Amino acid sequence: QFLKDHMKNMDNPNDDMRKALVVLFQSWFGVAAEEASKASSVAAHVREVKKNALSLMAFLINLADDNGNTVLHYSVSHCNYSIVSVLLDTGVADVNLQNNAGYTSMMLASLTAPDGPSGMEVVRRLMELGNANIKSSQTGQTALHLAVRHGRVVMVRLLLSCGADANIQDKEGTTALMFASERGHTHIARLLLERSQCDLSLADKHGRTALSIATQGSHTDTAALLKAHAKARAL
Repeated sequence: QFLKDHMKNMDNPNDDMRKALVVLFQSWFGVAAEEASKASSVAAHVREVKKNALSLMAFLINLADDNGNTVLHYSVSHCNYSIVSVLLDTGVADVNLQNNAGYTSMMLASLTAPDGPSGMEVVRRLMELGNANIKSSQTGQTALHLAVRHGRVVMVRLLLSCGADANIQDKEGTTALMFASERGHTHIARLLLERSQCDLSLADKHGRTALSIATQGSHTDTAALLKAHAKARAL
């Protein structure tokens, strides 16, 4: 009730408000951000806030720790997608919030392997709500870069369907296709070429294209695929 009554002073809290915020933070993160957290407990917590302090809902859901991580970040990292669903259901979760490393919950989701169709459906909701082309402040990489690097085929397909731009270059000038070429992920390279407008002429800061990277890495299947697509586009 104290925080509810003093929401307008949240940017300049006094000692009493700071104490109340610490209690709120510890309670919320203790219930919702642990690997062993239960969706039923989180849902009960959310219902209580909705009933007694609705004006606090957005503040609570998007509350971040010292690393800039919200409960949504942690729930995704733990693959606790039943909790992610509860958070998204509130309608106030900011899925584009970046932690101190510049990672959004979508970026973290792109690295996971959800167990079963229900988890994938929650990931789909998350990605449809978010901006797939936000760049990490540290590397300049997007969720698509991460999914490709780690060989997450399902996530690559989902990100492309949610508007991920395959031609975005990170701070080294690397595109998603270049990462696929570097790792010899021919199946992912094919997916990128077929489902997006990949620019085969793009080069990184070292002057390397996706084809030259695949060739240098002796990934002959990937190189052959890139050559075939380049030839077809030239016709």
